[in-house]
Amino acid sequence: MKPLKTRISITLDDPIYQKIKGLAEYDDRSVSSYINLALRDHLKRLEQEEEE
Repeated sequence: MKPLKTRISITLDDPIYQKIKGLAEYDDRSVSSYINLALRDHLKRLEQEEEE
């Protein structure tokens, strides 16, 4: 069973969107999936920094 997801709308600066879009295409992912992955990694790093 897939985990539940929440649909949201966000506004991004165009250069950021273009960069993420290119990275997502390179990684064969949707932009949404790539943003989710990037945020998950960022939050994990923040948690590790808090533990130090």
